[in-house]
Amino acid sequence: MNRIARLPVLTATLVVMMASLSGCNRLAARDQLNKGVEAYKAGKFEAAINHFQESIKDDPKLPMAKNYLATALSMNVVPGLDTPDNLKTAEHAIDIYKQVLVDDPNDINSLKGIASLYFNIKKLNEAKDWQKKVLAVDPKDPEAAYTVGVVDWTLAHENALKILAPAGMNDDGVGNAKLPKKDCLVLQQENAPIVEEGIKYLTMAIDNRPNYDDAMAYLNLTYRRKADLDCGDDATRKTDVATAVDWREKAMGTRQSNEAKKSQGPGGIVMDSNGNMK
Repeated sequence: MNRIARLPVLTATLVVMMASLSGCNRLAARDQLNKGVEAYKAGKFEAAINHFQESIKDDPKLPMAKNYLATALSMNVVPGLDTPDNLKTAEHAIDIYKQVLVDDPNDINSLKGIASLYFNIKKLNEAKDWQKKVLAVDPKDPEAAYTVGVVDWTLAHENALKILAPAGMNDDGVGNAKLPKKDCLVLQQENAPIVEEGIKYLTMAIDNRPNYDDAMAYLNLTYRRKADLDCGDDATRKTDVATAVDWREKAMGTRQSNEAKKSQGPGGIVMDSNGNMK
């Protein structure tokens, strides 16, 4: 009878103990998280990674720690480097971001992080797909739209070079009118959809950020890729090249304006080249 009577007491005691341990673990996780943030701010990314990993061990349900861990891992990824270690680090960071997205599919930081990592390891189509997921959550994000456009131009440029080289041609930047028509038609089939998409998304980026000079510069480049596809229609080719030139001039003018604004201090105070107010 006494043994049976003690069971509820033991159960209650265990519940209290487990709650206490859980509370301690959460405090330890927060402590490791804070230490990781401080290390990250100091540029000590390896130390930050260790702290964030410990934080996750202490509290696996702390989504902030996973987000920070993936971000810190991303800092160790060298853009364009395709060594096994670099790719492994990138894939590890992507996996952690995806874990965050299981609980919060609309986490913008994770969506952007994955898109950026895929871009840095040259998985361009994956990068484009994830930037579109960013835009599905935030249609006004100019960087996401810009990156889709950059990827499209990059793919179109690579396709153009692959077709120009066997024809013994270099890209002349004004539509490559001397490319044989049969080759031009092949290029048209490959590039028309991505060039159209690139123009669409770069225009979207400028609509969302009217002073986006980089997006204007890529519109210039993308219209030159569009000029490749006119295949004997010289009037349309010249129109596309003229549009490219217009965007190049807009990009240059906007960039100058942006740089001028950077030299202004608060309240419209202008700084000279030596950093003095005038």
